[in-house]
Amino acid sequence: MIRTILIFSVVCMTIAAHADDCLPYKLTPHITLDAPQWTKEVVQPLAPMDLLHGNVVATLVDNYEIVGDVTPIEDGYCVALKNVAATVGYENFLVQIDSRHKPDTCSYNAILAHEDEHIRAYLSVMDDLRADVKNSIYSAAASVMPVFVPMESDINDAIDTLHQKFVSHPDLILARQKIKAAEEIRNKSVDTHDDGSGLRACFIHNNF
Repeated sequence: MIRTILIFSVVCMTIAAHADDCLPYKLTPHITLDAPQWTKEVVQPLAPMDLLHGNVVATLVDNYEIVGDVTPIEDGYCVALKNVAATVGYENFLVQIDSRHKPDTCSYNAILAHEDEHIRAYLSVMDDLRADVKNSIYSAAASVMPVFVPMESDINDAIDTLHQKFVSHPDLILARQKIKAAEEIRNKSVDTHDDGSGLRACFIHNNF
């Protein structure tokens, strides 16, 4: 047991030493940031909903594809982060409206118009925070140090390690939290500024 621990310690020290050898191969990663093409789907669930309110389910994606740069050195390889292709934004909006509102009626259109305001609020979040998101990606990518691996067969695992270090960086986590906080504030603002007069007019005129 003691011998096994000693051997393991020597291996760890060797890998750590080679990791220092990889420092000269650290790169300034090239970053691209794109937004997905979003879609909107309007459905009327069979289950009863609030008659006076619809609902929007927004699908936010933050996908990061990375490319590693591999440099052979003595006894192994240095794997560094070279490129990050980021896709961050809303991919889909699912609008739900109670089935008692018939399509193209006054009440249906009034609720749909309100939910469209929520969609615009979501999209404005990404427009306004795009620079913050990009800066967080640059910061996270710059912090990822090269990884040493002893064998060529370990390179893919090393790239997975680089990816995990990148996506778990505190700046990326903070960026996601900022997006969620902004969503909540802006959606509340949409509801606060809608006095419901458009929908009430539909009921008054019996155009339901």
